[in-house]
Amino acid sequence: MQPLDDPRMELNRRAFFRKSGASLGALALASTLNPGLLNAAARAPETASGAWTGIVKPLHFPQRIKRVIHLYMAGGPSHLETLDHKPKLAEMHGNPMPESITKGQPIAQLQNQKLNCFAPQHPFKQHGKSGQSLSEIFPHIGGVADDICIVRSMVTEAINHDPAHTFMNTGTSISGRPSMGSWLLYGLGSQSEDLPGFVVLVSTGAFGQSQPISARQWHSGFIPSRFQGVEFRSKGDAVMYVNRPKGISLARQRDIVNAVNTLNRRHHQIVDDPEALTRISQYEMAFRMQSSVPGLMDIGGEPQSVLDLYGTKGGDGSFAANCLLARRLAERGVRFIQLYHRDWDHHGDLKSHVKGTAAEVDQACAALIKDLKQRGLFDDTLLIWGGEFGRTPMAQGSGRDHHMKGFSIWLAGGGIKGGTSYGQTDEFGYHSVENIVSVHDLHATILYLFGIDHTKLTYKFQGRDFRLTDVSGQVIKAVLA
Repeated sequence: MQPLDDPRMELNRRAFFRKSGASLGALALASTLNPGLLNAAARAPETASGAWTGIVKPLHFPQRIKRVIHLYMAGGPSHLETLDHKPKLAEMHGNPMPESITKGQPIAQLQNQKLNCFAPQHPFKQHGKSGQSLSEIFPHIGGVADDICIVRSMVTEAINHDPAHTFMNTGTSISGRPSMGSWLLYGLGSQSEDLPGFVVLVSTGAFGQSQPISARQWHSGFIPSRFQGVEFRSKGDAVMYVNRPKGISLARQRDIVNAVNTLNRRHHQIVDDPEALTRISQYEMAFRMQSSVPGLMDIGGEPQSVLDLYGTKGGDGSFAANCLLARRLAERGVRFIQLYHRDWDHHGDLKSHVKGTAAEVDQACAALIKDLKQRGLFDDTLLIWGGEFGRTPMAQGSGRDHHMKGFSIWLAGGGIKGGTSYGQTDEFGYHSVENIVSVHDLHATILYLFGIDHTKLTYKFQGRDFRLTDVSGQVIKAVLA
Protein backbone atom coordinates (compact mmCIF):
# COMPACT_ATOMS: atom_id res chain seq x y z
CA MET A 1 0.00 0.00 0.00
CA GLN A 2 1.24 3.51 -0.81
CA PRO A 3 1.90 5.73 2.24
CA LEU A 4 -0.45 8.67 2.65
CA ASP A 5 2.34 11.19 2.10
CA ASP A 6 3.43 9.59 -1.17
CA PRO A 7 3.28 12.28 -3.94
CA ARG A 8 1.34 9.87 -6.14
CA MET A 9 -1.42 9.74 -3.53
CA GLU A 10 -1.59 13.54 -3.62
CA LEU A 11 -1.94 13.48 -7.39
CA ASN A 12 -4.64 10.84 -7.21
CA ARG A 13 -6.65 12.78 -4.63
CA ARG A 14 -6.51 15.95 -6.69
CA ALA A 15 -7.36 14.06 -9.85
CA PHE A 16 -10.32 12.49 -8.07
CA PHE A 17 -11.67 15.86 -6.96
CA ARG A 18 -11.15 17.35 -10.43
CA LYS A 19 -12.85 14.52 -12.25
CA SER A 20 -15.61 13.48 -9.90
CA GLY A 21 -17.81 16.54 -9.43
CA ALA A 22 -20.57 14.13 -8.41
CA SER A 23 -21.90 16.30 -5.64
CA LEU A 24 -21.80 19.87 -4.39
CA GLY A 25 -19.98 18.62 -1.32
CA ALA A 26 -17.19 17.10 -3.39
CA LEU A 27 -16.90 20.29 -5.43
CA ALA A 28 -16.74 22.44 -2.31
CA LEU A 29 -14.04 20.25 -0.80
CA ALA A 30 -12.07 20.29 -4.04
CA SER A 31 -12.20 24.08 -4.21
CA THR A 32 -10.93 24.29 -0.65
CA LEU A 33 -7.90 22.15 -1.46
CA ASN A 34 -7.27 23.81 -4.82
CA PRO A 35 -9.09 27.16 -5.41
CA GLY A 36 -7.99 27.08 -9.05
CA LEU A 37 -10.50 24.32 -9.73
CA LEU A 38 -13.41 26.73 -9.64
CA ASN A 39 -11.61 28.96 -12.10
CA ALA A 40 -11.18 26.27 -14.74
CA ALA A 41 -13.43 28.20 -17.08
CA ALA A 42 -11.19 31.24 -16.63
CA ARG A 43 -8.28 29.29 -18.06
CA ALA A 44 -10.05 28.55 -21.32
CA PRO A 45 -9.17 31.63 -23.43
CA GLU A 46 -5.84 30.44 -24.85
CA THR A 47 -4.49 30.06 -28.33
CA ALA A 48 -2.99 26.80 -29.55
CA SER A 49 0.45 28.11 -28.54
CA GLY A 50 -0.74 28.76 -24.98
CA ALA A 51 -1.00 32.55 -25.30
CA TRP A 52 -3.64 34.04 -23.01
CA THR A 53 -6.32 36.03 -24.83
CA GLY A 54 -8.30 37.33 -21.85
CA ILE A 55 -11.42 36.43 -19.93
CA VAL A 56 -13.54 39.52 -20.74
CA LYS A 57 -15.36 38.55 -23.94
CA PRO A 58 -17.12 40.51 -25.17
CA LEU A 59 -16.00 43.81 -23.69
CA HIS A 60 -18.54 45.51 -21.44
CA PHE A 61 -18.01 48.97 -22.99
CA PRO A 62 -16.37 50.38 -26.12
CA GLN A 63 -12.61 50.25 -25.63
CA ARG A 64 -10.82 53.59 -25.66
CA ILE A 65 -7.27 52.57 -24.80
CA LYS A 66 -4.96 49.65 -25.49
CA ARG A 67 -2.26 50.24 -22.89
CA VAL A 68 -1.29 52.11 -19.71
CA ILE A 69 2.00 53.84 -18.91
CA HIS A 70 2.05 54.50 -15.17
CA LEU A 71 4.66 57.12 -14.27
CA TYR A 72 4.90 56.20 -10.60
CA MET A 73 6.53 58.92 -8.49
CA ALA A 74 7.44 56.70 -5.54
CA GLY A 75 7.88 58.31 -2.14
CA GLY A 76 4.94 60.68 -2.17
CA PRO A 77 5.37 63.92 -4.19
CA SER A 78 4.19 67.02 -2.38
CA HIS A 79 1.09 68.27 -4.18
CA LEU A 80 1.77 71.68 -2.63
CA GLU A 81 5.01 72.10 -4.58
CA THR A 82 3.82 70.48 -7.80
CA LEU A 83 0.16 70.57 -8.84
CA ASP A 84 -1.99 72.21 -6.12
CA HIS A 85 -1.49 75.96 -5.60
CA LYS A 86 -2.43 77.17 -2.09
CA PRO A 87 -1.99 80.97 -1.58
CA LYS A 88 -3.70 80.79 1.83
CA LEU A 89 -1.10 78.34 3.09
CA ALA A 90 1.61 80.79 2.00
CA GLU A 91 -0.09 83.57 3.96
CA MET A 92 -0.20 81.39 7.07
CA HIS A 93 3.46 80.33 6.92
CA GLY A 94 4.86 79.78 10.41
CA ASN A 95 1.48 80.12 12.12
CA PRO A 96 -0.21 77.20 13.88
CA MET A 97 -2.33 75.03 11.63
CA PRO A 98 -5.99 75.54 12.66
CA GLU A 99 -6.95 72.75 15.06
CA SER A 100 -10.25 72.35 13.22
CA ILE A 101 -8.23 71.03 10.27
CA THR A 102 -5.99 68.55 12.08
CA LYS A 103 -7.84 67.46 15.24
CA GLY A 104 -8.31 63.70 15.33
CA GLN A 105 -6.55 63.22 12.00
CA PRO A 106 -3.95 60.49 11.35
CA ILE A 107 -0.49 62.07 11.19
CA ALA A 108 2.54 59.87 10.54
CA GLN A 109 5.67 61.33 12.15
CA LEU A 110 4.31 64.69 13.31
CA GLN A 111 2.19 63.13 16.07
CA ASN A 112 2.30 65.23 19.29
CA GLN A 113 4.48 67.88 17.62
CA LYS A 114 3.75 71.55 17.07
CA LEU A 115 1.86 71.79 13.79
CA ASN A 116 2.82 74.98 11.96
CA CYS A 117 1.86 75.92 8.43
CA PHE A 118 4.63 75.51 5.86
CA ALA A 119 4.32 77.70 2.78
CA PRO A 120 4.65 76.25 -0.73
CA GLN A 121 8.33 76.43 -1.57
CA HIS A 122 8.00 77.24 -5.27
CA PRO A 123 5.68 79.62 -7.15
CA PHE A 124 3.01 78.45 -9.57
CA LYS A 125 2.16 79.81 -13.01
CA GLN A 126 -0.50 79.21 -15.62
CA HIS A 127 0.27 77.27 -18.79
CA GLY A 128 -1.27 76.72 -22.20
CA LYS A 129 -4.55 77.88 -23.64
CA SER A 130 -6.31 76.14 -20.76
CA GLY A 131 -4.45 78.14 -18.12
CA GLN A 132 -3.55 75.04 -16.13
CA SER A 133 -1.81 75.96 -12.87
CA LEU A 134 1.47 74.09 -12.25
CA SER A 135 4.57 74.72 -10.22
CA GLU A 136 7.45 76.45 -11.96
CA ILE A 137 9.60 73.38 -11.28
CA PHE A 138 7.73 71.70 -14.18
CA PRO A 139 8.46 73.91 -17.21
CA HIS A 140 8.36 71.00 -19.69
CA ILE A 141 5.14 69.48 -18.34
CA GLY A 142 3.75 73.01 -18.40
CA GLY A 143 4.42 72.97 -22.13
CA VAL A 144 1.96 70.06 -22.55
CA ALA A 145 -0.56 71.39 -20.01
CA ASP A 146 -3.34 71.33 -22.59
CA ASP A 147 -2.90 67.56 -22.93
CA ILE A 148 -3.22 66.66 -19.23
CA CYS A 149 -6.04 66.49 -16.72
CA ILE A 150 -4.97 67.33 -13.15
CA VAL A 151 -6.90 65.54 -10.40
CA ARG A 152 -6.42 67.49 -7.16
CA SER A 153 -8.72 65.54 -4.84
CA MET A 154 -7.13 62.10 -4.48
CA VAL A 155 -7.37 60.23 -1.17
CA THR A 156 -5.92 56.94 -0.02
CA GLU A 157 -6.20 54.68 3.03
CA ALA A 158 -2.56 54.15 4.05
CA ILE A 159 -0.11 56.65 5.55
CA ASN A 160 3.17 54.72 5.31
CA HIS A 161 5.04 53.88 2.13
CA ASP A 162 4.76 50.12 1.69
CA PRO A 163 1.05 49.76 2.53
CA ALA A 164 0.30 52.88 0.48
CA HIS A 165 2.15 51.41 -2.52
CA THR A 166 0.23 48.17 -1.99
CA PHE A 167 -3.07 50.04 -1.87
CA MET A 168 -2.29 52.05 -5.01
CA ASN A 169 -1.28 48.91 -6.91
CA THR A 170 -3.80 46.35 -5.65
CA GLY A 171 -6.73 48.27 -4.16
CA THR A 172 -6.00 47.06 -0.62
CA SER A 173 -3.20 47.49 1.90
CA ILE A 174 -3.29 43.72 2.53
CA SER A 175 -0.34 42.05 0.84
CA GLY A 176 -0.98 39.13 -1.48
CA ARG A 177 -3.66 40.56 -3.78
CA PRO A 178 -3.22 40.88 -7.57
CA SER A 179 -1.81 44.15 -8.90
CA MET A 180 -3.77 46.21 -11.41
CA GLY A 181 -1.44 45.22 -14.24
CA SER A 182 -2.09 41.57 -13.42
CA TRP A 183 -5.85 42.16 -13.42
CA LEU A 184 -5.60 43.73 -16.88
CA LEU A 185 -3.62 40.82 -18.29
CA TYR A 186 -6.09 38.37 -16.77
CA GLY A 187 -9.01 40.29 -18.23
CA LEU A 188 -7.68 41.18 -21.68
CA GLY A 189 -4.51 39.23 -22.35
CA SER A 190 -1.44 40.71 -23.98
CA GLN A 191 -1.01 42.21 -27.44
CA SER A 192 2.65 41.24 -27.54
CA GLU A 193 3.76 37.83 -28.79
CA ASP A 194 7.38 38.05 -27.69
CA LEU A 195 7.40 40.33 -24.63
CA PRO A 196 5.60 40.13 -21.27
CA GLY A 197 2.30 41.99 -21.17
CA PHE A 198 3.23 43.72 -17.90
CA VAL A 199 6.70 45.29 -17.63
CA VAL A 200 8.21 47.28 -14.74
CA LEU A 201 11.17 49.68 -14.90
CA VAL A 202 12.75 51.28 -11.81
CA SER A 203 15.00 54.33 -11.56
CA THR A 204 16.57 56.06 -8.57
CA GLY A 205 17.24 59.77 -8.28
CA ALA A 206 19.74 61.78 -6.27
CA PHE A 207 17.68 64.09 -4.06
CA GLY A 208 15.19 62.22 -1.84
CA GLN A 209 15.17 59.19 0.40
CA SER A 210 14.90 56.26 -1.99
CA GLN A 211 12.40 53.99 -0.29
CA PRO A 212 12.59 50.33 -1.37
CA ILE A 213 10.06 49.09 -3.92
CA SER A 214 9.11 45.47 -3.34
CA ALA A 215 8.40 43.08 -6.21
CA ARG A 216 5.12 42.40 -4.39
CA GLN A 217 3.86 45.60 -5.99
CA TRP A 218 3.65 43.93 -9.42
CA HIS A 219 2.82 40.43 -8.25
CA SER A 220 -0.24 38.49 -9.43
CA GLY A 221 -1.35 37.56 -5.91
CA PHE A 222 -3.76 34.64 -5.87
CA ILE A 223 -4.38 34.54 -9.62
CA PRO A 224 -1.93 32.44 -11.67
CA SER A 225 1.61 33.79 -11.69
CA ARG A 226 1.64 34.02 -15.49
CA PHE A 227 -0.06 37.40 -14.99
CA GLN A 228 2.55 39.02 -12.75
CA GLY A 229 4.76 41.86 -13.92
CA VAL A 230 8.32 41.36 -15.11
CA GLU A 231 10.99 43.84 -14.06
CA PHE A 232 13.34 44.95 -16.83
CA ARG A 233 16.63 46.55 -15.93
CA SER A 234 17.29 49.65 -18.02
CA LYS A 235 21.05 49.41 -17.53
CA GLY A 236 23.00 46.36 -18.69
CA ASP A 237 21.09 43.17 -19.52
CA ALA A 238 17.36 43.88 -19.28
CA VAL A 239 16.58 40.36 -18.10
CA MET A 240 19.14 38.17 -16.38
CA TYR A 241 19.94 34.81 -18.01
CA VAL A 242 17.82 35.59 -21.07
CA ASN A 243 20.65 34.56 -23.40
CA ARG A 244 21.47 30.94 -24.24
CA PRO A 245 24.43 29.34 -22.45
CA LYS A 246 27.56 28.87 -24.52
CA GLY A 247 27.52 25.68 -26.53
CA ILE A 248 23.71 25.42 -26.64
CA SER A 249 22.23 25.86 -30.10
CA LEU A 250 18.80 27.26 -30.86
CA ALA A 251 17.58 23.83 -32.00
CA ARG A 252 18.90 22.15 -28.85
CA GLN A 253 17.22 24.69 -26.64
CA ARG A 254 13.96 24.24 -28.55
CA ASP A 255 14.15 20.52 -27.83
CA ILE A 256 14.65 21.18 -24.12
CA VAL A 257 11.73 23.62 -23.95
CA ASN A 258 9.47 21.18 -25.80
CA ALA A 259 10.38 18.34 -23.44
CA VAL A 260 9.81 20.42 -20.31
CA ASN A 261 6.49 21.71 -21.63
CA THR A 262 5.34 18.16 -22.39
CA LEU A 263 6.02 17.18 -18.79
CA ASN A 264 4.19 20.26 -17.51
CA ARG A 265 1.15 19.50 -19.68
CA ARG A 266 0.98 15.95 -18.33
CA HIS A 267 1.26 17.29 -14.80
CA HIS A 268 -1.59 19.71 -15.48
CA GLN A 269 -3.77 16.95 -16.93
CA ILE A 270 -3.46 15.05 -13.66
CA VAL A 271 -3.70 17.79 -11.02
CA ASP A 272 -5.40 20.66 -12.92
CA ASP A 273 -2.76 23.08 -11.60
CA PRO A 274 -2.80 26.54 -13.28
CA GLU A 275 0.85 27.02 -12.32
CA ALA A 276 1.74 24.22 -14.72
CA LEU A 277 0.19 26.29 -17.50
CA THR A 278 2.15 29.27 -16.24
CA ARG A 279 5.40 27.35 -16.53
CA ILE A 280 4.56 26.36 -20.10
CA SER A 281 3.71 29.91 -21.16
CA GLN A 282 6.75 31.40 -19.41
CA TYR A 283 9.17 28.91 -20.96
CA GLU A 284 7.77 29.82 -24.35
CA MET A 285 7.93 33.55 -23.57
CA ALA A 286 11.52 33.31 -22.37
CA PHE A 287 12.44 31.48 -25.58
CA ARG A 288 10.94 34.26 -27.70
CA MET A 289 12.43 37.01 -25.51
CA GLN A 290 15.92 35.89 -26.46
CA SER A 291 15.31 37.57 -29.79
CA SER A 292 12.94 40.38 -28.79
CA VAL A 293 14.67 41.84 -25.72
CA PRO A 294 18.01 42.70 -27.37
CA GLY A 295 16.12 44.49 -30.12
CA LEU A 296 14.03 46.36 -27.56
CA MET A 297 17.05 47.57 -25.62
CA ASP A 298 19.12 48.53 -28.69
CA ILE A 299 18.29 52.19 -29.18
CA GLY A 300 21.00 52.65 -31.81
CA GLY A 301 18.28 53.19 -34.38
CA GLU A 302 16.73 56.09 -32.48
CA PRO A 303 17.58 59.44 -34.11
CA GLN A 304 19.56 61.96 -32.07
CA SER A 305 16.52 64.25 -32.10
CA VAL A 306 14.54 61.67 -30.09
CA LEU A 307 17.36 61.19 -27.57
CA ASP A 308 17.57 64.97 -27.20
CA LEU A 309 13.81 65.18 -26.77
CA TYR A 310 13.93 62.84 -23.76
CA GLY A 311 17.25 64.18 -22.49
CA THR A 312 19.04 60.82 -22.44
CA LYS A 313 21.74 58.87 -24.20
CA GLY A 314 19.87 55.69 -23.30
CA GLY A 315 21.03 52.68 -21.35
CA ASP A 316 21.99 54.71 -18.28
CA GLY A 317 19.21 53.54 -15.94
CA SER A 318 17.70 57.01 -15.65
CA PHE A 319 14.00 57.86 -15.60
CA ALA A 320 14.46 59.56 -18.97
CA ALA A 321 15.91 56.37 -20.46
CA ASN A 322 13.03 54.40 -18.99
CA CYS A 323 10.49 56.76 -20.59
CA LEU A 324 12.08 56.10 -23.98
CA LEU A 325 11.95 52.36 -23.29
CA ALA A 326 8.29 52.76 -22.28
CA ARG A 327 7.51 54.18 -25.72
CA ARG A 328 9.36 51.28 -27.34
CA LEU A 329 7.44 48.80 -25.17
CA ALA A 330 4.17 50.50 -26.12
CA GLU A 331 5.01 50.13 -29.82
CA ARG A 332 5.58 46.41 -29.25
CA GLY A 333 2.18 45.77 -27.72
CA VAL A 334 2.97 45.66 -23.98
CA ARG A 335 -0.31 46.17 -22.11
CA PHE A 336 0.80 47.66 -18.80
CA ILE A 337 4.06 49.59 -18.35
CA GLN A 338 5.03 50.87 -14.93
CA LEU A 339 7.93 53.26 -14.34
CA TYR A 340 8.92 53.76 -10.70
CA HIS A 341 11.13 56.75 -9.86
CA ARG A 342 12.32 56.38 -6.26
CA ASP A 343 13.17 59.96 -5.30
CA TRP A 344 10.13 61.72 -3.85
CA ASP A 345 10.39 61.13 -0.07
CA HIS A 346 11.25 64.68 1.00
CA HIS A 347 11.18 64.94 4.79
CA GLY A 348 13.88 67.63 4.77
CA ASP A 349 15.41 70.32 2.54
CA LEU A 350 12.20 70.22 0.54
CA LYS A 351 12.81 73.38 -1.48
CA SER A 352 15.97 72.16 -3.19
CA HIS A 353 15.17 68.44 -3.20
CA VAL A 354 11.75 68.69 -4.83
CA LYS A 355 13.19 70.97 -7.49
CA GLY A 356 15.99 68.50 -8.17
CA THR A 357 13.64 65.53 -8.35
CA ALA A 358 11.25 67.40 -10.62
CA ALA A 359 14.14 68.08 -12.99
CA GLU A 360 14.84 64.33 -13.13
CA VAL A 361 11.37 63.60 -14.55
CA ASP A 362 9.99 66.81 -16.08
CA GLN A 363 11.54 66.74 -19.55
CA ALA A 364 11.06 63.01 -20.08
CA CYS A 365 7.37 63.05 -19.07
CA ALA A 366 6.64 65.83 -21.54
CA ALA A 367 8.78 64.10 -24.18
CA LEU A 368 6.81 60.89 -23.78
CA ILE A 369 3.55 62.72 -24.47
CA LYS A 370 5.02 64.44 -27.55
CA ASP A 371 6.62 61.25 -28.85
CA LEU A 372 3.44 59.19 -28.44
CA LYS A 373 1.48 61.86 -30.28
CA GLN A 374 3.96 61.94 -33.17
CA ARG A 375 3.71 58.15 -33.54
CA GLY A 376 -0.07 57.95 -33.35
CA LEU A 377 -0.02 56.15 -29.98
CA PHE A 378 -1.25 58.91 -27.68
CA ASP A 379 -4.96 58.47 -28.39
CA ASP A 380 -5.01 54.82 -27.29
CA THR A 381 -2.54 55.11 -24.40
CA LEU A 382 -3.43 56.21 -20.87
CA LEU A 383 -0.66 57.98 -18.96
CA ILE A 384 -0.89 58.30 -15.18
CA TRP A 385 1.52 60.49 -13.18
CA GLY A 386 1.54 60.43 -9.38
CA GLY A 387 2.68 58.74 -6.20
CA GLU A 388 1.23 56.70 -3.36
CA PHE A 389 0.13 59.75 -1.29
CA GLY A 390 0.89 63.45 -0.83
CA ARG A 391 2.55 65.64 1.80
CA THR A 392 1.33 67.57 4.82
CA PRO A 393 0.71 71.34 4.75
CA MET A 394 2.53 71.40 8.11
CA ALA A 395 6.30 71.54 8.41
CA GLN A 396 8.53 68.66 9.37
CA GLY A 397 11.65 70.76 9.89
CA SER A 398 12.44 71.90 6.35
CA GLY A 399 10.27 69.20 4.75
CA ARG A 400 6.82 67.64 4.85
CA ASP A 401 5.40 64.41 6.32
CA HIS A 402 3.26 61.71 4.65
CA HIS A 403 -0.32 62.71 3.88
CA MET A 404 -3.29 60.64 2.68
CA LYS A 405 -6.26 63.03 2.95
CA GLY A 406 -5.55 64.99 -0.19
CA PHE A 407 -3.03 64.79 -3.03
CA SER A 408 -2.74 65.24 -6.78
CA ILE A 409 -2.08 63.20 -9.92
CA TRP A 410 -2.41 63.91 -13.60
CA LEU A 411 -3.84 61.84 -16.45
CA ALA A 412 -3.32 62.14 -20.19
CA GLY A 413 -3.96 60.27 -23.40
CA GLY A 414 -6.80 58.12 -24.64
CA GLY A 415 -10.25 59.02 -23.36
CA ILE A 416 -8.96 61.83 -21.10
CA LYS A 417 -10.16 65.43 -21.32
CA GLY A 418 -6.92 67.39 -21.64
CA GLY A 419 -6.45 70.94 -20.38
CA THR A 420 -8.78 70.41 -17.43
CA SER A 421 -8.66 70.11 -13.65
CA TYR A 422 -10.90 68.04 -11.41
CA GLY A 423 -11.58 68.23 -7.70
CA GLN A 424 -9.87 70.33 -5.09
CA THR A 425 -8.53 70.36 -1.54
CA ASP A 426 -9.30 72.92 1.16
CA GLU A 427 -7.40 76.22 1.27
CA PHE A 428 -4.58 74.59 3.24
CA GLY A 429 -4.27 71.54 0.94
CA TYR A 430 -5.13 69.18 3.80
CA HIS A 431 -8.54 67.64 3.02
CA SER A 432 -9.95 66.79 -0.39
CA VAL A 433 -13.27 68.60 -0.31
CA GLU A 434 -14.70 68.65 -3.83
CA ASN A 435 -15.21 65.71 -6.22
CA ILE A 436 -13.18 63.40 -4.00
CA VAL A 437 -11.41 60.61 -5.92
CA SER A 438 -10.41 57.37 -4.19
CA VAL A 439 -7.86 54.86 -5.43
CA HIS A 440 -10.82 52.55 -6.16
CA ASP A 441 -12.32 55.26 -8.38
CA LEU A 442 -9.04 55.57 -10.27
CA HIS A 443 -8.91 51.80 -10.80
CA ALA A 444 -12.54 51.70 -11.93
CA THR A 445 -11.80 54.45 -14.47
CA ILE A 446 -8.73 52.65 -15.84
CA LEU A 447 -10.73 49.47 -16.38
CA TYR A 448 -13.59 51.44 -17.94
CA LEU A 449 -11.24 52.96 -20.53
CA PHE A 450 -10.18 49.43 -21.44
CA GLY A 451 -13.84 48.51 -21.92
CA ILE A 452 -14.20 46.62 -18.64
CA ASP A 453 -16.89 46.97 -15.97
CA HIS A 454 -14.86 46.87 -12.77
CA THR A 455 -17.66 45.07 -10.91
CA LYS A 456 -17.59 42.16 -13.40
CA LEU A 457 -13.86 41.43 -13.58
CA THR A 458 -13.61 38.97 -10.69
CA TYR A 459 -11.65 35.92 -9.55
CA LYS A 460 -12.94 33.38 -7.06
CA PHE A 461 -10.54 32.73 -4.19
CA GLN A 462 -11.27 31.10 -0.83
CA GLY A 463 -14.97 31.10 -1.60
CA ARG A 464 -15.25 34.78 -2.49
CA ASP A 465 -15.32 36.69 -5.77
CA PHE A 466 -12.50 39.22 -5.52
CA ARG A 467 -12.02 42.24 -7.76
CA LEU A 468 -9.49 45.06 -8.11
CA THR A 469 -11.89 47.65 -6.68
CA ASP A 470 -12.96 45.43 -3.74
CA VAL A 471 -16.54 46.57 -2.96
CA SER A 472 -16.16 50.21 -3.99
CA GLY A 473 -15.22 52.44 -6.91
CA GLN A 474 -16.99 54.75 -9.35
CA VAL A 475 -15.86 55.72 -12.85
CA ILE A 476 -14.73 59.37 -12.91
CA LYS A 477 -16.85 60.35 -15.90
CA ALA A 478 -16.03 64.08 -15.59
CA VAL A 479 -12.38 63.57 -16.61
CA LEU A 480 -13.29 61.63 -19.75
CA ALA A 481 -13.39 63.19 -23.19
